[in-house]
Amino acid sequence: MVLYCQIFLIVSYLLHFSLGSAVELPEQFHKSNHTNNWAVLVDTSRFWFNYRHVANVLSIYRSVKRLGIPDSQIILMISDDMACNPRNPRPATIFNNAHEQINVYGDDVEVDYRGYEVSVENFVRLLTGRVPPDTPKSKRLLTDEGSNILIYLTGHGGDGFLKFQDSEEITSQELADALEQMWQKRRYNEIFFIIDTCQASSMYEKFYSPNILATASSLVGEDSLSHHVDSAIGVYIIDRYTYYVLEFLENVHPNSKKTMSEFLSVCPKSACLSTVGVRRDLFKRDPNKVPITDFFGSVRPVIITTDPIYIKHAPKRKKTLNVTRVPEKREYLPQFPMHLVKNTI
Repeated sequence: MVLYCQIFLIVSYLLHFSLGSAVELPEQFHKSNHTNNWAVLVDTSRFWFNYRHVANVLSIYRSVKRLGIPDSQIILMISDDMACNPRNPRPATIFNNAHEQINVYGDDVEVDYRGYEVSVENFVRLLTGRVPPDTPKSKRLLTDEGSNILIYLTGHGGDGFLKFQDSEEITSQELADALEQMWQKRRYNEIFFIIDTCQASSMYEKFYSPNILATASSLVGEDSLSHHVDSAIGVYIIDRYTYYVLEFLENVHPNSKKTMSEFLSVCPKSACLSTVGVRRDLFKRDPNKVPITDFFGSVRPVIITTDPIYIKHAPKRKKTLNVTRVPEKREYLPQFPMHLVKNTI
């Protein structure tokens, strides 16, 4: 019994000493739960004069794809098909600048929700995972507790609401409750919320769930303005805030060291003509230390090892004997079987 007590005291002393002298790891070495990135990109406006909102969302879509997020992890919602609109002088194209250098509606655009599918109900169901059982995988947000999600919204809004197709609206409280459901159901690790509308900051004021960083193109009482017109198309083709966001993202590459803090300051009032709003209180990390690729790029796990890795040569395939094949004779069948008609006479 005495020996047992002595061993117990020695072990307790060693544990106390090891814990007391433990070296505190820097923040960047802390284990992260971040394992994958997703993007939910939504244009809520219809009609030709809202061409710029489609250009906004397709421009962000192009940027996140270029930085590595695959289409399988991007949910793209577009209320109207401007590329096929009869007023479009250049069918099957959408441009985000008057020089028309980039067609953001390319061959590789995968629209998941189109037209009247873009509704408040479908948007909330998408976020919360409460979709009908027959919903295809491409229309589901299959995130988990390790997912970082970029949510980008563009359209027409007001103080505490965002309009969907001029027929319905989602309120800031409804949006906040949807994000809380996501948190309770462990559907995200962190969220970066961007909204480009008039009085946009009102949409994040009711947020109360953790790990959300939010930014908006305008404060309450301010309008979010367009950037420029393409005279060939006859409408404004991009909003100011998204224009300067894209100008910043074009200089970001998958291995970029740019931070979220730099992103949050891309559009000063002298350029946007509105005050960009930012909400940081729900976000645990310092935006100055968060790489922009934590939301706009793909997650690339790296295993560091000092052990040598021997790459074996692949075995050569055995040569197969060349067997000459006699080509089959093929003829076109007559469009009308006249030979059958003759036999019946």
